[in-house]
Amino acid sequence: MSTEDRLTIRPTRRPLVGHVAPPGSKSITNRALLLAGLARGVSHLTGALKSDDTRYMADALRAMGVTVEEPDETSFRVTASGELRPPAGPLFLGNAGTATRFLTAAVALGRGRYVIDGDEHMRKRPIKPLVDALRRLGVEVAAPTGCPPVTVDATGRFAADRVVIDAGLSSQYVSALLMAGACAREPFEIELAGSEIGARGYIDLTLAAMRAFGATISQPSPSIWRVEPTGYAATDYHVEPDASAATYLWAADVLTGGAIDIGTPAAAFTQPDAMAHAVIASFPRMPGVIDGSQMQDAVPTLAVLAAFNETPVRFVGISNLRVKECDRIRALSTGLNAIRRGLATEDGDDLVVAADPALAGQRLPAAIDTFADHRIAMSFALAGLRIEGITILDPNCVAKTYPGYWDALASLGVGLERG
Repeated sequence: MSTEDRLTIRPTRRPLVGHVAPPGSKSITNRALLLAGLARGVSHLTGALKSDDTRYMADALRAMGVTVEEPDETSFRVTASGELRPPAGPLFLGNAGTATRFLTAAVALGRGRYVIDGDEHMRKRPIKPLVDALRRLGVEVAAPTGCPPVTVDATGRFAADRVVIDAGLSSQYVSALLMAGACAREPFEIELAGSEIGARGYIDLTLAAMRAFGATISQPSPSIWRVEPTGYAATDYHVEPDASAATYLWAADVLTGGAIDIGTPAAAFTQPDAMAHAVIASFPRMPGVIDGSQMQDAVPTLAVLAAFNETPVRFVGISNLRVKECDRIRALSTGLNAIRRGLATEDGDDLVVAADPALAGQRLPAAIDTFADHRIAMSFALAGLRIEGITILDPNCVAKTYPGYWDALASLGVGLERG
């Protein structure tokens, strides 16, 4: 392993004080890019995230005939005809779950063959519920493993105007169908199979973005959405900062007794992970049970913070974390137990963090396997603020959503050592 593949965090001896502006929201940027690509005309996206995940989406749109320009580090200028043309080859989307799920539904209303693929990690992430829903809509779609690659042979229309989808594994399946639905020929209804759904708040993000691009959506019941066949109109759209990224800074603040200004009040975020702020603010007396179902991407931050809590914490409602970029429940328990054996326990799909404030100030050398997951790398860096000897393996994986993360910590005075 090269020195570039290891990063040791030096514990801070003082409160972290300063200003760090989190990057734009990945979730919102990828929604806005797709909607701009489905719209007619020129859209300007500002405050956007430039990271691996959003570049995969932008490159896929370019491969389908959309002009995507990048005037500066936080802007996209998207010129589109309202049609996604069949690409010359497979669309490679790395491990970008949003791009993969959203595009699978969007191209179903194109004309021709589209192949959606990703890296070895994406090829383990389930997409079968979305594929099954598209088949019920008359779309010819194949995903032999239930994961990418997915092949879609599209005819430009859905054969039905209503579909039931199982969103227990991911709300992204619903968001994908909602965004595609506005491009259908007739009003289109999506109904949940049962009441289980991933983070419902992300569907609210989808609806807000759709409406900004001219869509009309109603909700006859909590489990049914009706999308009118309006198509999308080009617009100027501002992307708010990323709430998931903000959680690392909020946690660094309370762990060190600091004063980190991120430039955006917690109450101003519309993303569901912002709910984690209240839990972080309760440190070191975090609740004994934390339901992570509606703030799933914040759970790694909260789990590492919980290691320094006054009392143990059980995380529930997090089974979906097993099918994220990696099995995050396993990655968190592995990393915490590398710091000290018995610090974390997997109880079914719950994660129990034993908690010990006395960890702070100790030397506990641990090489943290990130499993190529950006959120595991960023969350365990927090442990390194208080424990000597924490080394992050594959630190560059943060480029997936927060390429400037290590620079942000360094700007606050955190010592970082490569190799």
